[in-house]
Amino acid sequence: MKARSRKIVSLGLMAGLSCYLVLGSATPAAAMHISEGFLPVQWAVFWWIVALPFFVVGLRAIARITKEHPELKLLLALSGAFTFVLSALKIPSVTGSCSHPTGTGLGAILFGPSVMAVLGALVLLFQAVLLAHGGLTTLGANMFSMAIVGPFAAYFIYQLLMGTGRQRLAIFCAASLADLLTYVVTSMQLALAFPAANGGFLASFIKFAGIFAITQVPLAISEGLLTLLVWNWLHSYGQPELEILKLLKQES
Repeated sequence: MKARSRKIVSLGLMAGLSCYLVLGSATPAAAMHISEGFLPVQWAVFWWIVALPFFVVGLRAIARITKEHPELKLLLALSGAFTFVLSALKIPSVTGSCSHPTGTGLGAILFGPSVMAVLGALVLLFQAVLLAHGGLTTLGANMFSMAIVGPFAAYFIYQLLMGTGRQRLAIFCAASLADLLTYVVTSMQLALAFPAANGGFLASFIKFAGIFAITQVPLAISEGLLTLLVWNWLHSYGQPELEILKLLKQES
């Protein structure tokens, strides 16, 4: 009982400290993700329409998980806090956007990609309102790239690589590639909205993706390593929760 109490306190402190570090040290920023008002109206509306069904499915998934296993609520909160902290660390990149880790791979592995559609959307909403990172009009586009494509990529990459029996490798690759694919989609969104005068969508996509790659490749590798560190911590102190999620595996 004492060990479980210490674990709960430790989880709470980690989540609280993470949020404090971001909120307490935040400085005004021109943009995070795709910034407010940067997308033409028709594209902003389009991405909202595409993203909303995933959000609704995610709400149902969270309701089911918390009803069947209320003891997992703290781990859900930790997944959201991890995403919030990592995605709030920005490096200026393409005009109207920034490079940053996403932090969605861990939650997708733990709870599935639908849950992260909701957690990621809440993270993006709080960042837009509290930190002036991103925006409300571009929330649908940012949801689609970071909270939908990234988590689904992480989940399927993890499931695919688990066939090798090397769980930590699967976690690293899932978190890293989800980060990269998020920015492939962001580049696509920007290219669709702003095709090049010469070369159209493809030329614009290559330009955006090429600029993003300078900062995003090392960030993706770093995110994979950090996700592994958090996973190792969970493996040491959160085994009951991982057992419920059927994620305790023996490395081959």
